[in-house]
Amino acid sequence: MRSPHPVLVLTQPLHRRAPLAHVAGAVAAIVGRELQRFVQQRGRLVSALVRPLLWLAVFAAGFRHDLGAQPTAPYGAAVDYATYVLPGLMGMVMLFNGMQSSLALVYDREMGLMRLLLTAPLPRPLLLGARLLAAAVLSLVQVAAFLAVAALMGSTLPWQPLAALGGLLALLTSALMLAALGLLLSVTVRQLENFAGAMNFVIFPLYFLSTALYPLWKLQASGAGWVSAAARLNPFTHAVEWMRFAFHGQSAGASPWIVLGTLVVSFALACWAYDPRRGLGRAGGRGLAG
Repeated sequence: MRSPHPVLVLTQPLHRRAPLAHVAGAVAAIVGRELQRFVQQRGRLVSALVRPLLWLAVFAAGFRHDLGAQPTAPYGAAVDYATYVLPGLMGMVMLFNGMQSSLALVYDREMGLMRLLLTAPLPRPLLLGARLLAAAVLSLVQVAAFLAVAALMGSTLPWQPLAALGGLLALLTSALMLAALGLLLSVTVRQLENFAGAMNFVIFPLYFLSTALYPLWKLQASGAGWVSAAARLNPFTHAVEWMRFAFHGQSAGASPWIVLGTLVVSFALACWAYDPRRGLGRAGGRGLAG
């Protein structure tokens, strides 16, 4: 009987092929396995799109004029709620996929597949980086599907060639950052049954304490000062703002650097913790590699 989760074969010695070719083949195998898993899980794309499309179809209609006549950057004038919330919903897609990739890591560890992967004759950061890249690619696929359906509903991003390139860079980096946070989360979750609670503890604060749904000026005007302060410190806020400003061809200030910094720190901590000789993996008995 064919396994629904293809097994990677990455254990051939480096001397049999050029190191660069071996690395490229290993990364392609890991990314390809995750894409194949995604295709086999047919309901995963639908479930990923239900949340943002429901918000766009129902909540955006109810809050259409909620932002009033106050100019909101980077739009330069009053903006309807559906236009404002679109980058935030793109972030929602990537955030949930980042956590879904974390769940896949926990599952692979329970099944022993992470042990097989991490004992391959390649550097541990490279192997984990390939998982990170696979999660980011899946995020971009899901965001593209969301934008296609959103366009049919009348919500589109501005299209300028140079701004679109900047927006794509913001999308990719934000997807990598959220996948890195998911990778770090997978370190702390020992069993699958504990994952839902841990995931909600991460997702809801990141999403609702951000500018994904409302601009900072709206939060300040409503008297929610602590929410506004938390949103300024939230890396997800900066991911959303970078996408929002990039697709309009404007500078997002320090947001790109905060996103990059969060990506580097989260990935470095995850690589350290996934080493069974040290880090968080030493507690709990089973270790992270198996």
